[in-house]
Amino acid sequence: MRLEPRVLAGLIAFAALATSAAAGDYYAGKSIDLLIGAPPGGGYDIYARALARHYGRHIPGQPTIVAKNVPGAGSARAAGFISTMAPKDGTAIAAIMPGAVMGPLLEEKAEALFDPAKVLYLGTANSGTRICVSRKDSKIKTFDDARTQKAAFGGVSSNDSTREYGYMLKKTAGAQYDVVSGYSGTAEIALAVERGEIDGACGWDWSSFKSQRPDWIRDNKVNLLLQVGLEPNAELTRMGVPEVFKYVTNEDDRKVVELVIAQQVFQRSYIAPPGLAAEQLEALRAAFDATMRDKDFLADAETMRIDISPLPGAKVQELVQKIYAAPKNIVARARQALNP
Repeated sequence: MRLEPRVLAGLIAFAALATSAAAGDYYAGKSIDLLIGAPPGGGYDIYARALARHYGRHIPGQPTIVAKNVPGAGSARAAGFISTMAPKDGTAIAAIMPGAVMGPLLEEKAEALFDPAKVLYLGTANSGTRICVSRKDSKIKTFDDARTQKAAFGGVSSNDSTREYGYMLKKTAGAQYDVVSGYSGTAEIALAVERGEIDGACGWDWSSFKSQRPDWIRDNKVNLLLQVGLEPNAELTRMGVPEVFKYVTNEDDRKVVELVIAQQVFQRSYIAPPGLAAEQLEALRAAFDATMRDKDFLADAETMRIDISPLPGAKVQELVQKIYAAPKNIVARARQALNP
């Protein structure tokens, strides 16, 4: 028996309403823990707390979203908790860094806190560009200076872009600075720059940078040395900031850089545990997409000076699978590029 298109459309709509109603009954009166895999005050914290203020309104049953900072291992600690210990009932999710997703692939000795290919992606709020910056009075005024003079650039830890991009640009673009790692996050790196302890940093997300230190740009306190992305950022290009591929001339090195910075397409991902029921996953993904379109959320984001360029969870899931299928020789070269 073949159903008429109108009848089929009606059945689909009815099924969607039934799913929404069931999810509403499920989440009514509950709360969802949002574990932020970064310390307070940094870009990931700013984004996640903005999401937490609006996300619950779009989940059927309107649960309360409780944001909690769980920093460590470049957000892999939060991802590991979600994967292994958190309840698999849709009441615990996490905000993670792309370095945590890439770590098991690119860090040869990475501690396997979770499997990035098995967690369930709810979506990403931002597809970003990363930058290299230096203090205005530093001897490093341009990236060409960074290729010819010694300097100290700050970094966090493995799985964090400030450390990994710092080393990658030394290996593929000829940078001569020393990477001083061990800072807790970009907020602490910023303080170290202001105190003159370090000259600058690479791998800083441009959107986070503008939100965290708007006065640095307004008052001309820093040099913008380089933009790192698969495609040029129009705003940075207008400001005269050169692209990374100007300095990466070896073809194999270019493939390495392309693999590493592919993670920027899913810059600020939100995940749920493996094994989450399809009904809850569907509700959380649909609510995430709705939040990304919500006018109040977007107004909040504008006030916070954070860019919103989302991707749906299913698309992020697909991208992660493709990255993990990269050729072994390129993965091996990338591993070498991201470490001392």
